[in-house]
Amino acid sequence: MAALPIKPLALTLGEPAGIGPDITIAAWLRRRELNLPAFYLLGDEAFVAQRAKALGAGIRIAAVSPNEANAAFAEALPVVATGQSATAEPGKPDASSAPAALASIRQAVTDVREGRAGAVVTNPIAKSVVYRAGFRHPGHTEFLAELAAEDGRVPQPVMMLWSPRLAVVPVTIHLSLREALSQLSSELIVSTVRIVATELTSRFGIARPRIAVSGLNPHAGEDGSLGHEEQTVIAPALKVLRNDGIEARGPLPADTMFHDAARNLYDCAVCMYHDQALIPIKTVAFDDAVNVTLGLPFIRTSPDHGTAFDIAGTSKANPSSLIAAIQLAGRMAATQI
Repeated sequence: MAALPIKPLALTLGEPAGIGPDITIAAWLRRRELNLPAFYLLGDEAFVAQRAKALGAGIRIAAVSPNEANAAFAEALPVVATGQSATAEPGKPDASSAPAALASIRQAVTDVREGRAGAVVTNPIAKSVVYRAGFRHPGHTEFLAELAAEDGRVPQPVMMLWSPRLAVVPVTIHLSLREALSQLSSELIVSTVRIVATELTSRFGIARPRIAVSGLNPHAGEDGSLGHEEQTVIAPALKVLRNDGIEARGPLPADTMFHDAARNLYDCAVCMYHDQALIPIKTVAFDDAVNVTLGLPFIRTSPDHGTAFDIAGTSKANPSSLIAAIQLAGRMAATQI
């Protein structure tokens, strides 16, 4: 029986004035060298062509439908129209920026849910720009969860930052530290780790995931002398998880979880708040870390950096993180066939 073809990946435009178009073009130029899976960019063909010209990239751009992207990919960068034009110059967001970026995200999710794409890969958006246009979500992750809702039920999105050297998950995501502490609960830790364990098996092929769970306070609370959350919130969650058969260790002092020897003992570190998880991975894998959203009914990856307005349109943007996101999305999509 012949193998089914892998569907192309749907790449969002991101903030048009940022480096999303630049690194997409750079990734496509390295498609053969790196044997990248086929992808298409959701955006405005004329805008993409103009940015390519500004970058001095002599590439062909093909206006296609998602079903035509695989065939076009070898010789041209496939661009699928969203019906939303973009006019922003590099580094200068304008009134077209937010509508173009959000239309691209919506269409990517529609394409993957309706079977035209194998995964969603999102280029970075500028939160300040979309907020001014009325965007009401803390970030990409929460917006994608709303787009994934079924029968009014919004799934719990879990943000993983993944690299070959380290994978981390923050239990609370885009919240102030004060708000994160108020929302942290045993139930949230349990539901987060369950999703992590399930998807490490189903999408990363790890038969029995080893999960390290951090404490919240310095030295994991020092038996209550530096805080009680380890005893009253985290330890009860770990008991439930172990009863589920999940290999979850902790609560561990966060300051000793990320050296080389410690990282060899687990497949993913689950931390209590955003910076506790993201500082270590951005230290050890800044250029190739990938943002993966778990808990959704589709695959979503993203480069782990921002819009970099200061270098947009200059050919200085490093495409390594986007390339890693494309490669990981392709690997995960291949397991879904």
